Amino acid sequence: MKSAAAITAATTLPKWFLEECQSKAATPDLGPNDQPAIALIGCGGMGRGDAKNASRFARVVAICDVDEANLGEGKKMFPDAKGYKDFRKVMERDDIHGVICGTVDHWHAMVSMATMRSGKDIYCEKPLTMTIDEGKRVVKTMQETKQILQTGSQQRSDKSFRLACELVRNGRIGKLKHIDVWLPAGRREGPFSKSDVPAGFDWDFWKGQTPDVDYVKERTHVTFRYWWDYSGGTMTDWGAHHNDIALWGMGLDRSGPVSIEGKPLVTMIPGGFTASSEYEVMYTYANGVTHACRSTNDDSWFGGVVRKEGQHHGVKFHGSDGWIWVTRGSIQASNPELLVEPLGADATRLYESNDHMQNFFDCMRSRKPAICDAEIGHRSATVCHLGVHALRLGRKLQWDPKAEKFVNDSEADKLLAREQRKGWDYESVLGKA
Repeated sequence: MKSAAAITAATTLPKWFLEECQSKAATPDLGPNDQPAIALIGCGGMGRGDAKNASRFARVVAICDVDEANLGEGKKMFPDAKGYKDFRKVMERDDIHGVICGTVDHWHAMVSMATMRSGKDIYCEKPLTMTIDEGKRVVKTMQETKQILQTGSQQRSDKSFRLACELVRNGRIGKLKHIDVWLPAGRREGPFSKSDVPAGFDWDFWKGQTPDVDYVKERTHVTFRYWWDYSGGTMTDWGAHHNDIALWGMGLDRSGPVSIEGKPLVTMIPGGFTASSEYEVMYTYANGVTHACRSTNDDSWFGGVVRKEGQHHGVKFHGSDGWIWVTRGSIQASNPELLVEPLGADATRLYESNDHMQNFFDCMRSRKPAICDAEIGHRSATVCHLGVHALRLGRKLQWDPKAEKFVNDSEADKLLAREQRKGWDYESVLGKA
């Protein structure tokens, strides 16, 4: 009980760290004439939320969605914005400076590349890509165009996660040995039946590069992420957040693991969702650190930490001298003193952003890379994709993070990209680079 009380007492950020954050000057409020014009591509709930957040710094002048129902909801929020059904028409406007991409996952890469090729900056929701090959293409496009890309992995701009990673990087828990990542379990439902496509919904455009299948309501909107065709389940959904923090804490956010093995813990229902809903994956890195990523439905204590009520996931760094646990709204340590003692003047400090959307707009002005640029977003997504591949193949995989290829494994290499539906491939949608 005494130990539990000590842990609970250290669930908030230490005073020294909060004082550091408060001493930083905030970006001044901008008048309407100083605000860039932006477009929202993908007017679902996440996209509208991102655009509302962005409207603190910009004017939303265009909205786009292949579903007229979503477009209508976007119009209610931004009545002065012009509506579109084809995002490529938005790219033709030279009065738009930036884009918010809130589409389904399998459109993220193409919208990002089209945006940057048109000379606009982009805030793209996570996961940045659907395949590792897509990630390499997006990184190349950012490098060639010099545009700003911010991946929506907003935990990079959360004080608790930055503090945890700075402490780990500076040896506060001794030599880093292992990282535990817990993600919410996915959905295991079905079978589902096909039905008529709703009026005003361009199902063919929505499918894009993915397989040509009959319309099933559960394949779209919020539940799209539970199908391999369009996403990777919670492994790529929440994994793009927490596995990103694992990489950041290790200082390997522009690299990756050298081996991956995983197994699904349940069998999915035939005719239903296809992405593994419960699973465990183990990564090993060249520095010897291991990283376990597991789904959980458990509401009790786990891993020796006190969870925030309703919080089913987080990241725990284990070192030779203790541990640090971090999740949204909470940071804890095996000994509260690990958090209380300030970092020294010569300590390694990480890129500081305390507002993810503000960082995007600050970088639009300064042309400084965003805190979660294309390469970081790609590498974080890659870790998740590698976990998905290990789950699907059911065997251990060896990975070369520098070459971004599997080691002597031609079968696994076929998973680096996906076959694209005729008429919806990169060249057909985006034109020649």
